[in-house]
Amino acid sequence: MDELVQLVVQKTGISEQQAQGAVDTVLDYLKDILPAPIAGQIDGLIAGEGSTGSIEDITKGLGGLFGNK
Repeated sequence: MDELVQLVVQKTGISEQQAQGAVDTVLDYLKDILPAPIAGQIDGLIAGEGSTGSIEDITKGLGGLFGNK
């Protein structure tokens, strides 16, 4: 999750504490709206389990949700 927080800091220029809060908010929201089997994998992805890509690669696959094109 530190990688994702640092990516948010880098791309937005906000503080690390603000980025942590933003990341937590987005992850909680995604867990609430996604189907249970997918939502259950979010913590594993953030912990680096079951994914060979970086957080930036994963966010690119979310259709630009995080500002990647």
